[in-house]
Amino acid sequence: MTSTQIRDIFDRIAPVYDQMNDWLSLGQHRIWKQMTVKWSRAKAGDTCLDLCCGSGDLTLRLSRVVGTTGQVYGVDFSPQLLAIAQQRSQQYSTAITWIEADVLKLPFGDNFFDTATMGYGLRNVIDIPLCLQELHRVLKPGATAAILDFHRPSNSQMRAFQQWYLDTLVVPLAHQLGLTEEYAYISPSLERFPTSQEQLKLAQDAGFTKATHYPIASGMMGVLTITKP
Repeated sequence: MTSTQIRDIFDRIAPVYDQMNDWLSLGQHRIWKQMTVKWSRAKAGDTCLDLCCGSGDLTLRLSRVVGTTGQVYGVDFSPQLLAIAQQRSQQYSTAITWIEADVLKLPFGDNFFDTATMGYGLRNVIDIPLCLQELHRVLKPGATAAILDFHRPSNSQMRAFQQWYLDTLVVPLAHQLGLTEEYAYISPSLERFPTSQEQLKLAQDAGFTKATHYPIASGMMGVLTITKP
């Protein structure tokens, strides 16, 4: 699947994106996103990046941490999701800049950001090594990024439960919303997504000397934290 096809999918699901995240995560995604922001080590006054920002959940959480002295950039390639994010951010006092861009070619200079987050995006990029290299490039030395995403559990019983949940609950809901094809990509994307150990290797290859993967929800979810030397 090309990046254009993936972008078109996210444009189409934009109106129900947050609702579907609730269903996909059993309502737990808010807790996981708060953990992701914490592990990014964002603090007051920082300049932060949220890649594949979607409707802006992580971006807005970052903005609350950095406060009025900080700056947050939300980047996504879906104009429909960015429009929703921009509307949601109007009540926030932190400076938030929404940018339509490809995470494989970020429109920022080297060593620009104090920290970064990414939620449910790494699994959908067409070139994960290049994405991590770009992230490494734009982070300042010593900066940490936290990357949240769904995973295939290594435990066979949990894998079976995850597939049952997708087939029995998520796909029928998507069908009711007229988005069956759009959500059919989830299972194949999980199969292609690198395991936690493979992600650690990819991060190290991209130049991150410190990388840790935290499994969540019995391995159905995980947060990769990576630090630039």
